[in-house]
Amino acid sequence: MKSMTGYAYKEYRDESLFLSVEIKGYNSRFLEIFVYMPPVLSALEAEVREYMAARCGRGKVEISIRLKEPGSAVFVSVNTEAVRSYAAAIAKAAEVLGTGEKPGLAQILPLEGVLEIERNRDDERYRRCLEPLLRDAALQFDAEKIREGKHTADDILSHINQLESSAATVASHAPELEAAIKENLHNRFAELLGDKIDENRILAETAVLLMKYTISEELSRLSSHLAEFRAEMERNPGPGKKLDFLCQEINREINTIGSKTPQLEVSRAVVEMKNALENVREQLRNVE
Repeated sequence: MKSMTGYAYKEYRDESLFLSVEIKGYNSRFLEIFVYMPPVLSALEAEVREYMAARCGRGKVEISIRLKEPGSAVFVSVNTEAVRSYAAAIAKAAEVLGTGEKPGLAQILPLEGVLEIERNRDDERYRRCLEPLLRDAALQFDAEKIREGKHTADDILSHINQLESSAATVASHAPELEAAIKENLHNRFAELLGDKIDENRILAETAVLLMKYTISEELSRLSSHLAEFRAEMERNPGPGKKLDFLCQEINREINTIGSKTPQLEVSRAVVEMKNALENVREQLRNVE
């Protein structure tokens, strides 16, 4: 089992290049991948996204890649059309204001698009450096998610143990419920008919009420769901979605048991099961 939350950071540097990869994981119902990188690396974005998507089941994953090239050559050119347009616009504004000022370099150079800066791009070199760095960061990210997932799994299993214990308490009181139904029905017939009790009628009415109020089927399904829950945790490295579904089924059986049984001991056990299940659901929000 893996947590959706995790963190990893790796970096590479030599005399002419600094490259870093930072990965952060957050809870999310679906898989969302966000890649932040400088424009010079944009050709590699699809590869980074595809690589991380193959390693994550669900969750929000942010990958931040930073690049510095202190010794790289920089080419600066002037966009002459932009200069002319800015100069004309500034001169027109001065004319409207009646100031008579002329546009100078200090005004024009900082404006957007006047200076165009380009660096030498070596996509193959970037890829050679980035691939092992991303792989190492992803391995660290996975290890962190597994570590957190182990703690989450232990906590979830403790609540599943509580659910099973409370279900056993309910099952132990099931015969009392059936006996109470038979006794109450017999007493009602005795009050109405005295000594003229039709045992066959009592048995038939008892059977009808037992079909309506017995909880044996709900207990059987609850036990099956809990066993499947444990099995899914063991066999599936990314069980979050399936476990969410099983929680819905478990909740349905608990609610039905609670609505059918007025016994105090059973009602208490139902409350315990609901609390344990809510804790399981809370932890599943962290599971991939």
